[in-house]
Amino acid sequence: MDLFSLKGKVAVVTGACGLLGVQHCHALAEAGAQVVVADLNEAACNNLAAALGPQHLAVVMDVTSPASLENAKNSILERYGRIDVLVNNAAINDMFENPLLAKEQSMFENYPLEQWNRSWNVNVSGMFLCSQVMGTAMVQQGSGSIINISSTYGVVAPDQSIYRNAAGEQTFYKSPAYPVTKAAVLGFTRYLAAYWGNKNVRVNALSPGGVENSQDDHFIQNYAAKTLLGKMASAADYKGAVVFLASNASAYMTGANLVVDGGWTAI
Repeated sequence: MDLFSLKGKVAVVTGACGLLGVQHCHALAEAGAQVVVADLNEAACNNLAAALGPQHLAVVMDVTSPASLENAKNSILERYGRIDVLVNNAAINDMFENPLLAKEQSMFENYPLEQWNRSWNVNVSGMFLCSQVMGTAMVQQGSGSIINISSTYGVVAPDQSIYRNAAGEQTFYKSPAYPVTKAAVLGFTRYLAAYWGNKNVRVNALSPGGVENSQDDHFIQNYAAKTLLGKMASAADYKGAVVFLASNASAYMTGANLVVDGGWTAI
């Protein structure tokens, strides 16, 4: 079990206060890491870091801002002297506030360029910038593990039929930005793994499936029917995968995509 230990390691999680980000933080802390809780929400960052314990650090960070990232890196290095793990978790997944307009707004024919650019800026450029700034510290120390959070929709196209209601009506469409940016995550992962392979910095992707989070029962049933395990994931179902990729348990693994999706992409 020592292979899975992160004792003495410093792990940065972006988008740390989101549904999965919180679980990533807990998983890394439970494995012994000193966790840097990084998010735009200062109060949420402070609360999560405090809940994890005094050895952990809250950092307010904008993944799209090089200056913000440099300031965060300097704070982390001043506190701990090193960065061992980076989980690029921050991302935008389109939400439509008015359900009556969601179908029209989410159609590809109507999808606004502004939303496309916003998702690309966070999901891809944010990952690029975080890896560039935090990863450079790893290169300088001669070791590190970067984990880029992709999605099953980075591997396969969305099944638009699961977004139909019980009457068979399309309530909205999975819009193009999320699947395309999550596919880009996989390409970037392979690029960076090859680029930093000789620097002892490993770069892998984790592609989680859908998480049950108070969706309506019909959607949960639709989604579950497409998985081999017959259910959606819980938010905690990815904790083991994150620790595996962060730790020496995956020491000979780089440039890979670990798919944890209940069998969604298997058929």
